[in-house]
Amino acid sequence: DSDRLLSYVSQVLNLEKEEIIKTYQKKKISPFAPVPIAEDIPMAKAVILEENKFLYPGLMVRVGSRRSYPYGTIGAHVLGYVGQINRSRKSRLKEYGYVTQDIIGYSGVEEYYDTYLSGENGGFQIEVNSRGEQVQLLGFKEPLQGQDITLTVDARVQELAMGFLEDRRGAIIILDMEKGDVLAMVSSPSFDPNNFVKENSPEIMKYFSNKAAPLLNRTIGGQYPPGSVFKVILAIAGLETDKVVPETKFQCPGYYKLGRRRFRCTHAHGIQNLNQGIAHSCNVYFYNLGLRLGPDPIAEYAHLFGLGKTTNVDLPYEASGFIPGRMSRKSAEQRGWYEGDTLNFSIGQGDVLVTPIQLAAIMAKVANNGREIRPHVIKRIGKSLFERPHEEGTIGVSKKAVEIVKAGLRAAVGDYSGTAHLVDIDEVVVFGKTGTAQTSGGRLSHSWFAGFCPEAKTKISFCIFLEHGGSSYYAVRIAKNLFLKMVELGVL
Repeated sequence: DSDRLLSYVSQVLNLEKEEIIKTYQKKKISPFAPVPIAEDIPMAKAVILEENKFLYPGLMVRVGSRRSYPYGTIGAHVLGYVGQINRSRKSRLKEYGYVTQDIIGYSGVEEYYDTYLSGENGGFQIEVNSRGEQVQLLGFKEPLQGQDITLTVDARVQELAMGFLEDRRGAIIILDMEKGDVLAMVSSPSFDPNNFVKENSPEIMKYFSNKAAPLLNRTIGGQYPPGSVFKVILAIAGLETDKVVPETKFQCPGYYKLGRRRFRCTHAHGIQNLNQGIAHSCNVYFYNLGLRLGPDPIAEYAHLFGLGKTTNVDLPYEASGFIPGRMSRKSAEQRGWYEGDTLNFSIGQGDVLVTPIQLAAIMAKVANNGREIRPHVIKRIGKSLFERPHEEGTIGVSKKAVEIVKAGLRAAVGDYSGTAHLVDIDEVVVFGKTGTAQTSGGRLSHSWFAGFCPEAKTKISFCIFLEHGGSSYYAVRIAKNLFLKMVELGVL
């Protein structure tokens, strides 16, 4: 007698009967599957229902579980969130045992490692008569708890990095440059995964409609022009192909003239060698080098360092970025490649797109003289240390060329005239390259600072990115304050 049952439940729980009926009709999926009509009821109400359920066949009170995220917005993009399985995923994952009303991971670790975290459902096998009434219990299967997962992320560093981004749009990624462990991965703005645990939370729609895209993990899914950070690849390509040597000099009057058009530099640097070109981020030096190389070798070395493809970090929805070329331009856009395109390409502008994690991985490769690493967030599954296979060998560039470029990256910080001199601190030795990437629509440039700390307690590579953040100075300033706090924590 469902009418009598629902009237009783309505009275005990002080809920409108019509609302309970709507919930029942919405969630009913099969004749004998339990239908949850009220959740999070008070203990006192649960006791009353339990005491009287012998009067109402079909009434059950069950204890369930609910995911809780104690750090809230901190680490949300790494963790992801859980929610009830949707129709498309149910059909796609049916063969793996997922069924209607299952709780499943969405985004982040929750999705990537869902099979480890979710465990196995339990259940009853019952015999019913022709009226749908239970006759006897035939069998019972105990549910199995999922496995615990330990991440490489240091919660202290994660919280620090999140605090330095404040209300800005941007990303910070810090890697153990020797092992590939992700020590911090912050994307801002963030979201609170606890809102997805609550059914029909009004905050969810706010996230989806927010133009600042708080659900986007900018560290792995945001694609942006890298600006002058790209010059690191160009410098190594020039040395490896003998287009320049460390003593090669170019005159910088503050611009490079191509036909009637002037391609500007940040300053009139005067005569610059390779080390100075890197330290001062001289566009004119790299315009000249780019024209000597040509677009195809530039693209070749960009691919060699891992651009244009994912890093294979163990998180879903990683973007690959984009490296342009003459053939792709011709086939996709039906237009040619011009010297002006090469000039833009040489300083990380034009059609070049990268993700922050790609730049952090590139800096790790430079720091390691070309040795491959594979970023990862997983450390342990259950009690077993989870060893992801490290990439074998190197990317195939000479140690000599890399060491020359590393000297330029140190000069960018250590020399008084270097673009990252602000982060020349006594507490930790920093190598790095700044980038101020121009954007369209009259908006502020993107602000970049990427590099590595090879002599620190934990040897790290990093990338700090501010979306429409203006000058790279602001990214460098965040790096300085972040590193000083990490030294205080004993991480660096």
